Amino acid sequence: MTIYALSTGSSKSGIAIIRVSGSCTKQVLTKLLKGDVPEPKKAVLRNIYDPENYDLIDQGFILWFPGPNSFTGEDLAELHLHGSKAVINKLLVSLSNIENCRPAEPGEFTKLAFENRKMNLLEVEALSDLISSETELQRKQALKVLNGDTSKKYLELRNALVKILSNIEAKIDFPEEDLPEDILSGIKLETNNIIKKITSILNDNKIGEKIRDGFKVVILGPTNAGKSSLLNYFSKREVAIVSDIPGTTRDILEVSLNLDGIPVLVKDTAGLRKTSDPIEKKGVDLAISSAQNADLKIILFDIKNIDFKGFFHDIYDKNSIIVLNKSDLMKNELTSKKIKEYNPILISVKEEENLNILIEEIKKRLKDKFISDDNVMISRERHRFNLEKCVSHLKIFLKNNSTSEFDKAAEDLRLATRYLGRVVGEVDVEEVLGKIFSDFCIGK
Repeated sequence: MTIYALSTGSSKSGIAIIRVSGSCTKQVLTKLLKGDVPEPKKAVLRNIYDPENYDLIDQGFILWFPGPNSFTGEDLAELHLHGSKAVINKLLVSLSNIENCRPAEPGEFTKLAFENRKMNLLEVEALSDLISSETELQRKQALKVLNGDTSKKYLELRNALVKILSNIEAKIDFPEEDLPEDILSGIKLETNNIIKKITSILNDNKIGEKIRDGFKVVILGPTNAGKSSLLNYFSKREVAIVSDIPGTTRDILEVSLNLDGIPVLVKDTAGLRKTSDPIEKKGVDLAISSAQNADLKIILFDIKNIDFKGFFHDIYDKNSIIVLNKSDLMKNELTSKKIKEYNPILISVKEEENLNILIEEIKKRLKDKFISDDNVMISRERHRFNLEKCVSHLKIFLKNNSTSEFDKAAEDLRLATRYLGRVVGEVDVEEVLGKIFSDFCIGK
C-alpha cells in the first residue's frame, strides 16, 4: 500500500508539500506527470495532472527518492505545489482515486522510517520534540538527541551488557567449565562501571524533562498582593480575573512563556490565608501543593502589608524570590532589617516598574540551577523509568552472580539489557509506539 499526505500546514501559503511513499510511488508519479519520473534527488519543474481526465492541476517541483535511500526507507516522492486550498484538495482527491493509495495516518511516514531502521526510537521522539519546540532551548535539546550522539552512548552501554551476558550464558551452556577468575572479576568491574554511568545520567535534576515540558514557576502570597495582575503582565493578556475582593482566585491558572529561549510554565495560585470557605480552602491547599513541586517560587507581598508569619516559613526555601508589589505607593525607603535579609525585589505591576528586573532574576535563577552545557540524555519519563529498572536489575545481578546462582543472575542481566534496549527501541517496544506516533501530525 502507498500512502500520501500534506506535510505542510493546511492554511493558505506560497508553497505546499505533499509526500507519497510506498511500493507504488513510481507508478503514481508516472500517472501524475504523464511521463517518466525525474532523476533521483533532483528537483525538476513539471506539470501535474489529474490521472482520470488529464486536467492540469498545477505546476511545481518534483523530488524523487528511490528506496532505501529515502526518509522512510521506501520509494518516496515530494510534490512542491502552490499552497492554495483548491490546488491541495484537487491533488489529494486525485491521489485517492489511484489504486492502492490511501491517506497516511498521523506519524506514519516517521513510523515507516523507524520500522525500516532509518531512525531509532530516541531519534523518533527527538523529531517529535523538534517539531513541537517553541523555545531555543527546546530546539537545541531535540537536535542533540536527533543527531545520534545520545543513541550512540546508550547503544555502547547496551553492547557492554550484551558482552557480559554472553559470558554468563556461556557458563550456563557449559556448566562443567568454570569461568576464569579474571573474567569473573572483569564482569563485576564492568557491571559496576555501567551502573555508575547510568546513575550519573539519572542524577541530572530532570533537566531534560524540564526543558521539554517547561520549568515550573509558581506565584504565591497572601490575598490582594497582585498575583493575578502579575500573571496577566507575564502573559500579556487577561488570563486571570483581577479584583479587590479577597479570595477571587481559587484554582490554579497556568500560562506558557518563552523567556529568552527558556520554556517556563507560570502558575497563579489562590491567596494564602486561613478561611472557613471549603472551596477557597481547597484552592489554598492546591497552592501549597504547587509550591512543593515548583522549580522556582515567586512569593509576592503587598508592600503596605508585609507579614512573614503563618504560611511564609512553610513555603520559603532557596528556590524562592521575595517580591514586594505596589512600590508606587511606598512613601519611604525600606528600613526593616528582617525584610532586607531576603533581598526583595520591589515592583509595581500597575505602573510596570522593575518588572524587567524580576524577569532577569527568574532567568538567572533557572540558568544557574538547571541549565548546563552538558549533553542532556533524558528528555522523557519513559527513558528515566527504563534506566532506573536497568540499574535495579544490575544491582540484583551483582548480588547473585556467584557460581551457584548463574541462572538467576543471567535472568536479571537479561532484564537489565532489555530495559536499556527499550530506550532506543532495540527490543520489542510495540506498547509505546502507538502513543509516540500519535503525537505526530499527518504527513510526518
